[in-house]
Amino acid sequence: MNDGPYDDPSEQDVPDDVLDAVFAIECPSLPVDHAYALFQAVQSVLPWFADEPLAGLHDVHGAASGAGWVRPEGAGALLQLSHRARLALRLPKHRVDDANALLGRTLDVAGWPMAVEKVTVRKLSRITTVFARYVVFEQGGDESAFLAAASSELRVHGIEPGTILCGLGTPLATPRRTLETRSLLLSGLTPAQSLTVQQRGLGAERKVGCGLFIPHKGIADLRPRSN
Repeated sequence: MNDGPYDDPSEQDVPDDVLDAVFAIECPSLPVDHAYALFQAVQSVLPWFADEPLAGLHDVHGAASGAGWVRPEGAGALLQLSHRARLALRLPKHRVDDANALLGRTLDVAGWPMAVEKVTVRKLSRITTVFARYVVFEQGGDESAFLAAASSELRVHGIEPGTILCGLGTPLATPRRTLETRSLLLSGLTPAQSLTVQQRGLGAERKVGCGLFIPHKGIADLRPRSN
């Protein structure tokens, strides 16, 4: 997968109700667990962001390794970011221009400077397999409970994927609590269902990058790797 949201060549046919504002950044390193700090930094410039229901924040990812992006481990671990790394916000259309207030700013992300440069606005994708690195449900629980919660929320929107597969568990720290998240892949969607999932997300904590889906080129092994 790419460092940022997948760039879909067929996006010209996609509704523009919800979009990704993707910012080029200059930022050589970030803490691995930077989601809340990044939210705080964005919120300091965009005070409306926290209260905008459809707004979400993609966290920043490092370069791919092997079959895909690998999250470094260990206390104090840092992401080493390439020039292709991006800051991306998922936003309703009426907030896209407001997000341009980030341009030219240098954000303080847990003590690491992030210079925000040019922006590209991208529509969502009709690709029918989508993936979220982090999904969290308020009720928590084990893998079975997680899948049941995901299926239940999808059914509310009339969506039953051909395949629903959860994988890596990742803790995300916030001042209130540590979020126990899992990755989630959905395949066998219709194009309309894929767009609905991308627009609405799944689960809680959208502002720190949870429940935000991006297109995925195929089903890979998402299970945790043994040490």
